[in-house]
Amino acid sequence: MAEDKLRALRDEVRAWLAANAPKDWRTASNTHDKFVAGQRDWFGKLAAAGYAVPHWPAAWPGGGRSLAEQKIIYEELARADAPRLLLSFVSTYHAYATLSEWGSEAQQARYLPAILQGETWCQGFSEPNAGSDLAAVRTRAELHGDHYIVNGQKVWSTMAQHADRCLLLVRTSSEGAKQAGLTYLLMDMKAAGVTVRPIHQIQGDEEFAEIFLDNVAIPVSERVGEEGQGWAVAQATLASERGLTLMELSYRMRGALARLATLIRETGREDDAGVLRDFGRLGAQVDAVCAIADQFLANRIAGEERVGDASLVKLAYSRTLREYARLGVRLGGLDAQLREPITFGDLTTGNWMADFMNSYAWTIAGGSDEVQRNIIAERLLEMPREPKGWTA
Repeated sequence: MAEDKLRALRDEVRAWLAANAPKDWRTASNTHDKFVAGQRDWFGKLAAAGYAVPHWPAAWPGGGRSLAEQKIIYEELARADAPRLLLSFVSTYHAYATLSEWGSEAQQARYLPAILQGETWCQGFSEPNAGSDLAAVRTRAELHGDHYIVNGQKVWSTMAQHADRCLLLVRTSSEGAKQAGLTYLLMDMKAAGVTVRPIHQIQGDEEFAEIFLDNVAIPVSERVGEEGQGWAVAQATLASERGLTLMELSYRMRGALARLATLIRETGREDDAGVLRDFGRLGAQVDAVCAIADQFLANRIAGEERVGDASLVKLAYSRTLREYARLGVRLGGLDAQLREPITFGDLTTGNWMADFMNSYAWTIAGGSDEVQRNIIAERLLEMPREPKGWTA
């Protein structure tokens, strides 16, 4: 019976996507304004259909789905080559997970319905000198009556230039351990003193932004948890990125192999043994990534997930994405290096030079390859921890 239910869901989602998924979204996403407008429209359609937040509780439209059901929805989104929900990702995962676990009833009642109505959130964690070392955050918040006055800078905040609100990690104390002095706030991105500057990336996108905070007043009622609990609250935020996202990306890359096959035909390489060998090897790598992602989800569904399993998927995906883009650049020659415009919010566009440069960013974003290898070595293989440094 369970299999029948899952099969019926797959048929339902597939039929809905066939009727509703935008067919020209790549062409229509070649400017930032068009990309943002398309993202908001697509999220609204998915939310109305009950497919936008399957990981939320059953009280919300389309929520309360099992991991097996969520997996089917993501598989079908990838199969249909529907737009990735990049603009709303922080809102529906990071903000939701943080508010549902740590937020007050008033905060949940105010913000969760707004997210489903399209309110966009960004994350203000990383700083110029506090990227991988989150405990080194220096953005300062001082309590003045019923408000915190915040000064500092955040960087690498995804889509911050389009966000309505921000999950903000600040320092309220320099006493004791670094982690103990952090506090978690919710910030209105339109508040006085907030300045956002998009970061123009090497491949032409502006997926990230800097946030400058100059005497920004944030009410104490917008604090999540108690003062000094910011580190614990932030762990709930960071833990919210599900393996479903990496599974979706892996399946999207499998579908994108068709672009390479088209390029091979267009360049007359159908009989080139070396090209066919490399394409076949890449196809096997992509299948392996999808298999690793599938196994990860199967382990999670069965309650057998291990610390480090997600790192296996992340590492395999990021390395294979680079191989995918590298082969496209090689086959496309000079034309592959000049093609314009890029498609915002995508990783396997067929604009080979943009894809190639973006693939290197993916080996850093969400935890660098080196960090993933350390996690795998220490948590899964139980190898000794990496030395922190050598002394003379």
